[in-house]
Amino acid sequence: MLYFRLYLYVKQGDSTMTELLAPAGSPEAVIAAVQNGADAIYLGMGDFNARRGAKNFTEEEFGKAVRYCRIRGCKVYVALNTLVSDRETEAAVAQARLASSLGADGLIVQDLGLVRALRAALPDLPIHASTQMSIHNLAGVDAAAEMGVTRVVLARELSFEQIKFITSRASIETEVFVHGALCFCHSGQCYMSALIGRRSGNRGMCAQPCRMQYSLGGRMDDYPLSLKDNCLLEKLGELEDAGVACLKIEGRMKRPEYTAVVTGIYAKVLRERRAPTKDELETLATVFSRDGFTQGYYNGDKSDMFGTRGEIVERDAERIYAEARRAYSDGELRRVPLHFYTVCTKGERIRAIAFDDEGSRAVVSGPMPEAAMRQGLSEAYITEQMFKTGGTPYNCVENRAKVERGLFLPTAEINDLRRRLITQISEERARPPERRSLPLSPLPGAAPAPEKPVWIFQVRTAEQLSDELCALRPDYLYVPAMVLAEDLAPVQPFIDNGTKVVAVLPRVVTDSEQAAVCEALKKLAAAGVDEALVGNLGHVALVRRAGMALRGDFGLNAFNSRTLGVLRDCGFLSATASFELRLAQIKDLVKPLDTELIVYGRLPLMVSDQCVIRHSAGRCACSTPAQMSDRTGNVFHVVKEFGCRNVIYNAHKLYLADRKDELDAAGLWGLRLLFSTESARECAEVAKGYLGLSDYRPNVLTRGLYYRGVD
Repeated sequence: MLYFRLYLYVKQGDSTMTELLAPAGSPEAVIAAVQNGADAIYLGMGDFNARRGAKNFTEEEFGKAVRYCRIRGCKVYVALNTLVSDRETEAAVAQARLASSLGADGLIVQDLGLVRALRAALPDLPIHASTQMSIHNLAGVDAAAEMGVTRVVLARELSFEQIKFITSRASIETEVFVHGALCFCHSGQCYMSALIGRRSGNRGMCAQPCRMQYSLGGRMDDYPLSLKDNCLLEKLGELEDAGVACLKIEGRMKRPEYTAVVTGIYAKVLRERRAPTKDELETLATVFSRDGFTQGYYNGDKSDMFGTRGEIVERDAERIYAEARRAYSDGELRRVPLHFYTVCTKGERIRAIAFDDEGSRAVVSGPMPEAAMRQGLSEAYITEQMFKTGGTPYNCVENRAKVERGLFLPTAEINDLRRRLITQISEERARPPERRSLPLSPLPGAAPAPEKPVWIFQVRTAEQLSDELCALRPDYLYVPAMVLAEDLAPVQPFIDNGTKVVAVLPRVVTDSEQAAVCEALKKLAAAGVDEALVGNLGHVALVRRAGMALRGDFGLNAFNSRTLGVLRDCGFLSATASFELRLAQIKDLVKPLDTELIVYGRLPLMVSDQCVIRHSAGRCACSTPAQMSDRTGNVFHVVKEFGCRNVIYNAHKLYLADRKDELDAAGLWGLRLLFSTESARECAEVAKGYLGLSDYRPNVLTRGLYYRGVD
């Protein structure tokens, strides 16, 4: 009996193996992923995930999917990775409560305010920072960790050396995309689909405008924004050795067979610690690719990353899909290690225990054995029957029995013992963990409303800083930090006029680029520029290190009152409301800190590590903005950004000078005029129009999304 009782105490398993995370866009895709070796899946339910066009899960489907996965040792992460409004937050948290109660293993989240709400309401449920948070440096990972995030999905634009640098120093887990589509823009920083078609990528409705044709000055036959799919199958061992916790496959919009094929190949290569075969690489290309695959960002060679989806050989793809579908539909991957121990002694019922490596166990008993008429039970015979776990998720890795001689039981009774053990342990494994579910925290308190908004002029170049613009005496002047650091003389007249100069940080600053930015900030702080405009959590530490105060830019995607509260608590003096909000929503925001709004300019659509300018000119021509036109004749301006990146601006200029009363009623601290490609003369004329000193009005204008909103 003592030996039997020892098996009732089960030590928790400790697995440090790199996790393979597969997409599940439908209930069938869940089976496809799990049966092909996924360690975890990610899926969406409801309206708060970045693939609202996928076949997202109903409550019943989700419950079945989680049960299926929990039994088989596969984790389930729920994507809640969109921006949510104040009115939607309660519904998003309710969705998270449901996912938690049914046994989900974590949430993937973009919205900073939603992160705060979820941490308060569901403190025991892990939160992963979505790639939509645009985290691309170590400071960004640290900032996410301070918010209670347990894992960060790193930006797809990072090289291996950058990934390794972050991962080796991070206090929380990192996750890396290894296969699937690449966005042209940094995730979470793309507003193109929203501004040209009201379908917001930050709200899960991206229309993929980067896959369309554009002209760079020639015929309308080019796809300058369409990148090949990422494929790091050959780099899995390297990433595992670097300490990356999770390797992610993209593709919730694709069919289940695609999930099966890609997951199966990646699982085999990862677990067998080997290089992929030629056949495996060809299979991946057959089921989906855009002119082949790329490792451009990973290797740091971005010269050949463009591609479009060409014609595929349907017969070959369908053959592969049919084989994959047959395999995951008919088979059961025995993926869960199970231990058995059976005791059969005279005068007592036969007893058996089964336990796994995570602490689940089952104990059952059967009939009392009879005296054997001929050959009795043996330990070998009982263990042989217990080994028969085919057709179940379980793989018997340890099987012991203690049997007294001269006893007999029918084989059917022993088999029934095994079946009941498996049923019981499946129920034990399927049971959701107990987690706290607390009330939703209240909205932050509002700061005193300003009497009237201040005027903010933002320029892109020193040439736009004219005497005429200076004479208009803006309250604040936003200037790129690297432009200021090069020469402070052009802003001195503004300072003398009482204008507060604020240094604008680049949209993206990787760890390998930080030294130049930190040096510039240090120089500016010494010269008296003591505030900086920041559009990414990973840049906050750089500004603090320089001893400067923080202001929040649009890249932080402040879409609700809770996000504004997060920024206030992080020490920001002000924040910029998302220009994907309607003006009525902006008015209704609880504003716990000074809140500004961009009310003029070509709104930035994308920031990319790709160089459209070079693609257009065939050479580096950073000083000359490029132009890109679509099929309707809209012309988008493309300019150089820090780090040889490009920013693509909207074709039409946002114009709200004639809506001043509505802007004044929105409770805003500041109104910002964003100058991008305007000449110095045009900057001054626009500013005069907003100040009521002229009747200047752009020829082609837009109201942005402030009245029509986004889907």
